[in-house]
This record gives sequence, structure tokens and C-alpha cells, in this order.
Amino acid sequence: MPNPREIHRHMRSVGNIQQITKAMKMVAAARLRRAQEKAASSRPFAEKIESMLITAMGDSTLQNKLDLSESPLMASRSVRRTGFIVIAADKGLAGPYNSNVLKHALAEITECENYTIITVGRKSKEFFQHRGFEVAKDFFGLSDKPNFDYAEQIAKAAADLFITGEVDEVKLISTRFKSALSYTPETIQLLPVQVPGNKAVTISGSFAPAEEGEEEELGKVIYEPNPATLMKQLLPDYVKTLIYAALMQSAASELGARMTAMSSATDKNYR
Repeated sequence: MPNPREIHRHMRSVGNIQQITKAMKMVAAARLRRAQEKAASSRPFAEKIESMLITAMGDSTLQNKLDLSESPLMASRSVRRTGFIVIAADKGLAGPYNSNVLKHALAEITECENYTIITVGRKSKEFFQHRGFEVAKDFFGLSDKPNFDYAEQIAKAAADLFITGEVDEVKLISTRFKSALSYTPETIQLLPVQVPGNKAVTISGSFAPAEEGEEEELGKVIYEPNPATLMKQLLPDYVKTLIYAALMQSAASELGARMTAMSSATDKNYR
């Protein structure tokens, strides 16, 4: 039976843990608010660049003059190897956040015979290396406070693999933030770029037939500068924006999960 000194030492230890978990909860809550604000402030830009892409690609003039040597990010080809970008956290103590997204990623990857993995977040890299997977490139250090430069680096790595033909498509695996208590792992097609509401562009540069009831043309567009120059800038920016949005969603999910986990830990220690 423990003596009074041991009981007192245990009580003091529990109190110290309570202070740590409470402080971590408060830090995560403050960062979560900022992450939500940044995600909200970036939404108008993301919506605008998507609108520009839909308008541009809905114009028959651009469709007829599309040169995939100038816009290689749209080239659709038969898939022999798939690239995966997997976004997770740099740190633990975030409840089931890392395990949920990484289990989802593992299920997606194991369905492919040939694949290349790019990891974002230290936990993502450790997860795959521990299981014997080869990681082609890794990024870490900014999972809970991403910036657009970080998204540009990831986009460049993915685009290089796609343009050189090392992979024939690139999928982005991350989490969609709903609330501090709710987030969902998801997979989106990153490359080749598929215009929302349209089919992918074939390797010949032509569009696949539009589905019944789908608008084939959104009207004439005046381009300044020329369409080739516009698409050369617009397509990479669109890919960067998709990655940046995924990073922001994942950061908010991570911070929400950490805040919830630390709240549960604090309450458990108080009982």
C-alpha cells in the first residue's frame, strides 16, 4: 500500500500533467482560430482561379488551339504509375488524426501496382518508411502553420514527376476540416488537371465528349496576353492553390484534433 509521501508525489505529478495538457489545449485552440481565418481568407482567391480556368477552358478558341507541349499539366495518358502526395502532421498528440489519414492513404496506395510517394509531415514519412515503402521526396516542418511557399515546393515536386513521365497521374491525400470534432480523409485528382465540369484533355489535345446536358462552351473569351501564355501561368497556379487549400484544411484538422485530445486528457486527469 502506498505511503502518504508516494500519494502526494503522484498527486503532484497528475497536477503537472494537467497544467501541460491544459496549456497545449489553449495553444491548439488559438492556432485553430488563426488557421480557420487563413483558410477563409484564401477561399476567394481559390474560387476566382477556379472560375478563370472554367471560363478559359470553356472557350472553343482555346480548346482548338490547346498545345499540350505548352500546357503539359493537362496531358491525360494511360496510367502505369501513380504518384501520391500524403499530408499528415509533424507531431503526435493529436488524437486519431494521423492514424485516420495514413490508414486511408495506405488503402489507396496498396490498390496500385506501381506508385511513387511524396510525404508531407514527419509522421507521414515515418509511417511509410517503417512499413518498407520508398519515399521519393518528403517535406516537413510546417504542418500546423503552412504557407504558400510551402505549397509551391510541393507543387513543383509533383509537376516535375508528372511532366518527365515518372508518374502518369498524381493524387493528393489530405483531410477536409468540418469542425474541431470532425474531419474526413479525402483523395483528390491533382494531375493531370481536370477542369471542374469538364472531362480531362486527351494526349492529342482534344476534349473528351461532354456528357448529355453539359454545356460545351461558356462563351467567347478575350485573352490578353494570348491563350498559351495565360494557360502556362494559370495551370501551375491552380495546382498550387489546390495544394495550399489541402494544407490549410489539414492544419485546421490537426489543430482541432489536438485541441480535442488535450481537452480529453485534461478532463481525465481531473477526475
